[in-house]
Amino acid sequence: LQSTRIGMSVNALRKQSTDEEVISLAKSLIKSWKKLLDASEEKNEEKKKSLSLPTSSSRETGNSRDQSSNKRQEPPKTPTTPKITTFPPAPITCDAVRNKCREMLTAALQADDDYIAIGADCEHIAAQIEEYILADVKNTDMKYKNRVRSRISNLKDSKNPELKKNVLCGAITPEQIAVMTSEEMASNELKEIRKAMTKEAIREHQMAKTGGTQTDLFTCGKCKKKNCTYTQV
Repeated sequence: LQSTRIGMSVNALRKQSTDEEVISLAKSLIKSWKKLLDASEEKNEEKKKSLSLPTSSSRETGNSRDQSSNKRQEPPKTPTTPKITTFPPAPITCDAVRNKCREMLTAALQADDDYIAIGADCEHIAAQIEEYILADVKNTDMKYKNRVRSRISNLKDSKNPELKKNVLCGAITPEQIAVMTSEEMASNELKEIRKAMTKEAIREHQMAKTGGTQTDLFTCGKCKKKNCTYTQV
């Protein structure tokens, strides 16, 4: 009654109202509330008196209860929430072309659920990659767009999932992938194929040198024809 101050509100309503029934009801309510307050005050006084004169046995039991309750009652522990790694929001540029490239790079990094397991912020990584590409090519011309497209194509390559994982976990930094060649971004399998092809080409070239190379640039000293074979020394 004291916290809501309902008694004052009802009393004010009684004074302002001209309806006899409302006035009568308000008076009866106020009287009943006063009785309740008086009764509660009397009970409180009786409790205070009984508590102020405890017997020796009650003192002993009270002390033992207080000690046990103090042992049991511990300060409530505030539940700790797990720490969540947060990242600064990726900045948005004033250039529509750059913003679109960032969106496409983000989509390439989010092509599957690897970024969730790793806990990477794809938007932030994409923004950094785009920044380094722009810093290298200096403007958003065709060279810039082709560079972005090649990053997207390699990141989305299902036959080369390790590239994207390395970018997401930081093994390959945004600065590195921004300037990597197609050969450097290729999968290990493709690198091995290219390596084998290069070795084969070198071997064939060396065999051609050993057996001689045909040409019509020279004239044979014997037959005077230009169908010659020469060997480099």
